[in-house]
Amino acid sequence: MRARTLSLLLLLLAAAASSFTPSTSTDTIYRNTSLTGNQTLVSAGGIYALGFFSPAGADGRTYLGIWYASIPGPTTVVWVANRRDPVVNSPAALQLSDGGRLVILDGNNDTVWSSAVPTVGNVTAAQLLDTGNLVLSADGSGSWPSVAWQSFDYPTDTLLPGMKLGVDTRAGITRNITAWRSPSDPSPGDVTFKLVIGGLPQFFLLRGATRVYTSGPWNGDILTGVPYLKAHDFTFKLVYSPDETYYSYFIREPSLLSRLVVDGAATQLKRFSLNNGAWSSFWYYPTDQCDYYAKCGPFGYCDTDRSPPCSCLPGFVPRSPDQWSQREWSAGCVRRTNLSCDGGDGDGFWVVNRMKLPQATDATVYAGMTLDQCRQACLGNCSCWGVRRREQQRRDRRRDVYIRLAQSDIDALKAAAADNHQRSHKSKLIIIIVATISGVLFLLAAVGCCCFWMKKASRKGEGEDMASSLPPSTADFALPYRVRSQPSLSPPPSRIRSQPSLSPVRDHKQLLDASEETRYYSDKDVDLPLFELEVTLAATDNFAEHKRIGAGGFGPVYMGHLPDGREIAVKRLGAHSGQGLPEFKNEVLLIAKLQHRNLVQLLGCCIEEEEMLLVYEYMPNKSLDFFLFEKSRRALLDWEMRMTIIEGVAQGLIYLHKHSRLRIIHRDLKASNILLDTDMNPKISDFGMARIFDPKGTQANTKRVVGTYGYMAPEYAMAGNFSTKSDVFSYGVLLLEIISGMRNAGSRRHGNSVSLLGYAWELWNEGRCHELIDTPLHGRCPENVALKCIHVSLLCVQEQAADRPSMTEIISMITNGSAILPDPKQPGFLSMLVPNETDIAEETCSLNGLSVTILDGR
Repeated sequence: MRARTLSLLLLLLAAAASSFTPSTSTDTIYRNTSLTGNQTLVSAGGIYALGFFSPAGADGRTYLGIWYASIPGPTTVVWVANRRDPVVNSPAALQLSDGGRLVILDGNNDTVWSSAVPTVGNVTAAQLLDTGNLVLSADGSGSWPSVAWQSFDYPTDTLLPGMKLGVDTRAGITRNITAWRSPSDPSPGDVTFKLVIGGLPQFFLLRGATRVYTSGPWNGDILTGVPYLKAHDFTFKLVYSPDETYYSYFIREPSLLSRLVVDGAATQLKRFSLNNGAWSSFWYYPTDQCDYYAKCGPFGYCDTDRSPPCSCLPGFVPRSPDQWSQREWSAGCVRRTNLSCDGGDGDGFWVVNRMKLPQATDATVYAGMTLDQCRQACLGNCSCWGVRRREQQRRDRRRDVYIRLAQSDIDALKAAAADNHQRSHKSKLIIIIVATISGVLFLLAAVGCCCFWMKKASRKGEGEDMASSLPPSTADFALPYRVRSQPSLSPPPSRIRSQPSLSPVRDHKQLLDASEETRYYSDKDVDLPLFELEVTLAATDNFAEHKRIGAGGFGPVYMGHLPDGREIAVKRLGAHSGQGLPEFKNEVLLIAKLQHRNLVQLLGCCIEEEEMLLVYEYMPNKSLDFFLFEKSRRALLDWEMRMTIIEGVAQGLIYLHKHSRLRIIHRDLKASNILLDTDMNPKISDFGMARIFDPKGTQANTKRVVGTYGYMAPEYAMAGNFSTKSDVFSYGVLLLEIISGMRNAGSRRHGNSVSLLGYAWELWNEGRCHELIDTPLHGRCPENVALKCIHVSLLCVQEQAADRPSMTEIISMITNGSAILPDPKQPGFLSMLVPNETDIAEETCSLNGLSVTILDGR
């Protein structure tokens, strides 16, 4: 009797085991178990979940997928098992078959999908790992080499850290990522990112069979089309061997979540990171028109700094001049003179500097060859069109390319270069002569002008008082339209805002007469292109919300495309902006003539109807604060990038303070006003608050203090006194933020201080400045240089303006390794907690709800 009872108990236990289904607390299923309905597997760390889902609008189609388990909001699916074979007869069930395969069964118990044949026998379990990998293993541990099958070998539209993208010829596996067909249909769409075999390893983004973008060939260190692939929190690996070629990336900080996704709607490759519970795209390709594959066709090259961007390589001419003139470049270019292909002196090479190659899949790599040997090998092969040195350890994505040309074309190019050099020499000689004559005439005219200027200066105060008493309509101004042939648009009434009317268009003199900077300009100084309103509306899709890329004190900023293909950024004066006509005039006048690689370029402006617009070159990498003050994006700013930004901003200020035609004080230098171009080079922007400074003076005074607390020098914030040393103070704050990755004005305390400046001073006095260095830089930057930058920043923010160095001295301190720096004195910082960058509007500003009246400096 007791034996029968024991047998019955064992049978009941066996039956219970066979009907067991996992709960949300398990990460593994075993044989004779199943996953059904809304049951899920959750990885041990709670990062990923596996279960069945139906996308919105999928009409009941059910899929098995993996998604992030702990992220609120819409489900972010990273892998789909049966993307080609949805379950249409519910309920769906996942089981581990006797043959060791994962199978999905529908409500009729028919097999809808199954995994590939396992490579290892006796599969006992399927486990979801914290990497997002679903693994079949023989012992249930999921450890190598017992892996019989894994989802990482079959990616869908997402590449997770640790996944491989490429080809395993030994195992016969090709790993691509392909976009969903639509948000409601995870089946493979027509946009794919894949490795193309042949030549050097290179990845392509394709729509169907059409190549849209390329990563550039692998040079042994980086993929040359993605110069900023390396980052502190990201490491990557590219394996290139006869058996296997693949790309993979990893995250150093486990708490960071990141994914690489093919976006079928935008035909882009995007890298996302999780920021405050929401996904943000901080990296994407293609980013500009020249990133698109073969934009200018065969033997054409693309340059974003030119308009139009396409040109033929030296020795080549457009294949179809008519199409080329109509900006249709796909046909590309052809040789001016055919190659002789005699292997002798009939052909040669012409070097083209800093070229990004569209592909190298047909290239032949000769290891150990010198450049001359490679050239000789090319001359012996009539199908060879050029050579390039494979240069490793270079982050610049552009290389020198030696184009094979007929010798007659090379001789013609050399003659043209010599002629240009001779003309340049003559031009310089003419300039010297003209400058000498002009100098003599200037000296003769100086005596007569002296009396005029003295008389004008004596009337200055009276004129300002009179200007302040004029009615508002007198201050209105407009600029002449540039006559252009453009299609007529009919903008919707919604774009019209309620704002003061502008005066009719007359001439530049009206602008000058209305500006406080008039004394420094003449009519000839204002030579800025004028954009018709219809052009800017067409470029920005009538200021569509999806074109909006940011906002500042002036108003919203929109991204747009001109008819010639150029990308632009359009600043639109906001209806409730704290800035207005004075700032608009100021920006137009001040930077119309400024040309420096570290200053953003103003392309033109528009004043029409009730719109005031400024048109700038487009900066694809947004502003410095976008990267600097967000954890995952800040990790992308390695030491080299930060030093490039530090030195570039300094050079831009040196130009403004010393080398530009007029000495200019920016007055609002901050992280959000430093824009970053495609190569992460910095450009100072937003000159609405800038002022021209008397070159003979050392300090000026204003009754209208404008700028951003946290960056303002104390003498300017409290008394309205400004000089080049005001910008030096702001630069010091910015320098400290770049090194530390922290805001000066923040809602949290820094040690015992309420600002970053106070915290830095505290650490300086305690000999602990190394604690200021941003965490991602630890062990990855020369600490002595980082500490020197902190030292220089404290010199810049000293309370007394006279104690601060000039920008020229600052750049020397930073770049000169042997420079001896003096000890800094106490910084001048406001003992108040500022929640964020707060632009001061017009006459008042708000700090934590407290209204502060701008001082009347005297």
